[in-house]
Amino acid sequence: MNEAALIKVTPHSQKESISYEDVKEILEYYQEITHKTGEQLSWDYDQMAFPYTVIETKTSEGTYLLLKSKEDPHYHSILIDIPNTSDDSPSTLLRITLPPSSTLADKGKANELCRFIAKKWEAELKLFNNRVMYFDKRK
Repeated sequence: MNEAALIKVTPHSQKESISYEDVKEILEYYQEITHKTGEQLSWDYDQMAFPYTVIETKTSEGTYLLLKSKEDPHYHSILIDIPNTSDDSPSTLLRITLPPSSTLADKGKANELCRFIAKKWEAELKLFNNRVMYFDKRK
């Protein structure tokens, strides 16, 4: 597949910039709320809602988060990175990439995560199909 979606924080967003800690924090929050939903339904919903393990990887090309499937044959992986990160300027972009090994189920889950993150951060979202959704409080 090798497609990418972008989440961009704007001056009207809840966040001014994006860090890997922010991303890990919102992924943990997503897992918490899906776990609570599962408890209310008496169902193992959190495993279905987030069938991944989050692995932080640092390479010579940079840092990224790998969402690796937890042995579910329908899912494989999703990559999350912060492009053009430097110490002197904070990043306002988050990129969610589907590597060539990703499945259609990964794409559906990535779309769901993108919308969730953009909505929580009140950010701008450019989807995999290049359509843009605005969750920021534009004036």
